[in-house]
Amino acid sequence: MEITRRGFFKIAGVAALGAAVGQFGISEVTAEKFSTAEKSTVYFTKKIDAEHLIELYKKINALVTGKVAIKLHTGEPHGPNILPRDMVQAFQAQVPNSTIIEANVAYGGGRSDTAKHRKTLQTNGWTFCPVDIIDADGDINFPVNGGFHLKEVAMGKHLADYDSLIVLTHFKGHGMGGFGGSLKNIAIGCASGKVGKLQVHGVKDYGKWVTGEIFMELMADSGKAICDHFGKQIVFINVMRRMSVDCDCAGTSAAEPTCADIGILASTDILAIDQASIDLVYAAPDTKDLRERIESKKGLRQLSAMAELKMGNTQYELITID
Repeated sequence: MEITRRGFFKIAGVAALGAAVGQFGISEVTAEKFSTAEKSTVYFTKKIDAEHLIELYKKINALVTGKVAIKLHTGEPHGPNILPRDMVQAFQAQVPNSTIIEANVAYGGGRSDTAKHRKTLQTNGWTFCPVDIIDADGDINFPVNGGFHLKEVAMGKHLADYDSLIVLTHFKGHGMGGFGGSLKNIAIGCASGKVGKLQVHGVKDYGKWVTGEIFMELMADSGKAICDHFGKQIVFINVMRRMSVDCDCAGTSAAEPTCADIGILASTDILAIDQASIDLVYAAPDTKDLRERIESKKGLRQLSAMAELKMGNTQYELITID
């Protein structure tokens, strides 16, 4: 099901991003079919720094306990758009028993195997805490209950060692997904490089990727497996800064961002936070390039696919802490 820009741009009260409460919908049909009686809460700040990141996290972390994984896109070597290391370092220091997690990639380059990946982590400055490459020792299958295409997805084996998961996402464009939000961060990012990422891309061999709406559905399948596994012990943070049309996996070849930074969002609802992020993109006056990337890749299907899998709420309150 394709969702148009018009279906998204049904916005009340967000001419200024600092509005205390905002309510947006995917489309009349989708919202009516999949919304629940209560809205989800998405917290928002325009200020992108460690202090406000930590303040947002404290509003959603009540059920984050035990051994905690922080899923972060640490980037290709010298990537210009990855999240600031000092901000992440300050955040991680406030989360007891936490470890940054990553997984190897299916393509070549600086993260294609564990040894190269660890060199890239050093190059990019991710040296202030342990980083667990979760597929260094292979895979573990997570079941997909009621998915579109997949019955199970091979995740990095170490993912099962954690009690809670913080999905700390650099929200930006993506060359295949249209945009990379919380769904993309876990659906591809936690899948193992040798097996799981190929499953999510719908291929047996690197280089023959499935694209368009089917790819978005495959990501939703993978994301649902992870959300089901962690239950209420998974939370989501989207940092909307340096939003290139390209993912951090593009490294130094990523296009320079052409839109202004927007802020940080936090929620316990994966659909609500990605929906809110998209709505803020469409409300901003300078996001033409990013919107074109999203629509050209059928990226909005990520949201309707999550709604159909009942992964979250299409209706939300956007509450600013500024």
